[in-house]
Amino acid sequence: MPTSDSTASTVHVPLGARAYDIVIAPDAIDKAGAFLDTLFPGARFGIVTDENVATAQLPRLAASLDAHGLDHALLTLPAGEATKSWPHLKETVDFLLRARLERGDILIALGGGVIGDLAGFAAAIARRGMGFVQIPTSLLAQVDSSVGGKTGINSGFGKNLVGAFHQPGLVLADLAALDTLPLRQFRAGYAEIAKYGLIDNAAFFFWLEANHREIFSGGPARAEAIARSCAAKARVVVEDETEQGVRALLNLGHTFGHALEKATGFSGRLLHGEGVAIGMALAHKFSARLGLCPSQDAGRVEAHLKAVGLPTALSDIPGERLSTEVLMDAIVQDKKVSRGSLTFILTRGIGQSFIEKNIDPAAVSTFLEDMR
Repeated sequence: MPTSDSTASTVHVPLGARAYDIVIAPDAIDKAGAFLDTLFPGARFGIVTDENVATAQLPRLAASLDAHGLDHALLTLPAGEATKSWPHLKETVDFLLRARLERGDILIALGGGVIGDLAGFAAAIARRGMGFVQIPTSLLAQVDSSVGGKTGINSGFGKNLVGAFHQPGLVLADLAALDTLPLRQFRAGYAEIAKYGLIDNAAFFFWLEANHREIFSGGPARAEAIARSCAAKARVVVEDETEQGVRALLNLGHTFGHALEKATGFSGRLLHGEGVAIGMALAHKFSARLGLCPSQDAGRVEAHLKAVGLPTALSDIPGERLSTEVLMDAIVQDKKVSRGSLTFILTRGIGQSFIEKNIDPAAVSTFLEDMR
């Protein structure tokens, strides 16, 4: 469980020699220099960020590093999902080598999930592995992608199909950074918070139903929701670091969601968290169709996601309607496919998700066609 005082909380991820802390605080970026100087004495630092975050948060980080005399180089990339690509991975690795950062030096990922995934993968392969620190500035990154060591890029064949498991040495989640997020981005991150309740903690989901307004307004419930989400993910990561079993449950809604992202060309037409929200609604409806999940639970999930302003249906995606054929083509490229068989995270009700293998592709296709 997270430990906390009146202003901050810390979630520990106990992975032996690779253990690290997730520090959640309103001034985490301002204190980054002190944390980094203590944890990585003598190290030099590379910072990878995007154009939007560079404007909003980079001055705070640079000032903190400068105050502690920490040498740092900077790479600023375009914002958006398209940055998680081969060309920008090469650009990031070349940046590290050009700056002569060594294996014992540290790459800082300052940004949302795109920057965190890309920079983490670059750190995993540059010089056969160097240290890195996550400073997530989006809600989605703070509660999900910055924790657990999944790194990677997208491929023309699908989402996150190229990557590595590479744990960070520290995660600094700055609550004040969330105040600069557009509402759409915050909503997208909230989908991942809701996911933790839907996986195996119905009480947390019911708490979210009662407290979501305070989470969105920035009250104490926001910090609590983030800390509880990080603790939930840390617990699963420790049990199954490389996703051989139970960690796959964290992909609830993601098989559908990733297919939707690929079908929309990673263009920003659909944010990752929006795809996950639709995916979770579909996963509950599909489970209900299979006779696994009460229809009222599926309806309750959809109602809550709608209440916070998230999309829940294929028809909620702007632009041209996506074809079932295109979606199925993306689904069969999902990382959880095993020996050609489809694997889905299904549910027996709120907080009762499970891994189901050997799902009939024809049943999925028919379901998607009916949902159009």
